[in-house]
Amino acid sequence: MTEANRKVVDTRLYDFVKRALDVAVATVSLIVFLPIILLAAISVRIFLGSPVLFRQIRPGRGGLAFELLKFRTMNDRRDNGGELLPDADRLSGFGRFLRTTSLDELPQLINIARGDMSLVGPRPLLMSYLQLYTPEQSRRHEVRPGLTGWAQVNGRNNVDWPARLAMDVWYVDNRSLRLDLAIIAKSAQIVLSRKGVSQEGSATMPVFTGTHEPGGKSKG
Repeated sequence: MTEANRKVVDTRLYDFVKRALDVAVATVSLIVFLPIILLAAISVRIFLGSPVLFRQIRPGRGGLAFELLKFRTMNDRRDNGGELLPDADRLSGFGRFLRTTSLDELPQLINIARGDMSLVGPRPLLMSYLQLYTPEQSRRHEVRPGLTGWAQVNGRNNVDWPARLAMDVWYVDNRSLRLDLAIIAKSAQIVLSRKGVSQEGSATMPVFTGTHEPGGKSKG
């Protein structure tokens, strides 16, 4: 067997085992965390209103669109002209708590179970970013997006876009089960420490407007 063929076999085996683990872990986690999920859903309904779930179309593997699920973390406060206020003004204390504890991400276990996402991979960003990536940055879509990823355990949202996207591509080139397990373990530590949820001076993460351009504010 040639080196190229061996690499293809190894990649296919990795993809098969990783998908099996994704389904198993997501299914068990949905059962184990069901009381927390229900409590979070009720709390969102009480403190932030309906809808309880935030749904948004995001690009998955190959850039194909899927509906990402999260618990809602912002209210619908608007200015006098009827426009939604900036993220920082709509992110309540309760919503910030959901984000810093990553409880808002729990519905994505459903995305993982149905194959939209994986436990580990580049975070799914916005559809509008697809046309802004360089060819190298676009390689982040060669794998399923993840609930957590290499960039998340190396600064989470508290790193600039070029560095974050470079880390996503690094993961694509170096992915393995050992690396995935290390990322999951480190992710648990970061969630407990509640670090890196936003960049300094921003409620969440600045909008990506191209590698060399400044941006506004949004969560990725």
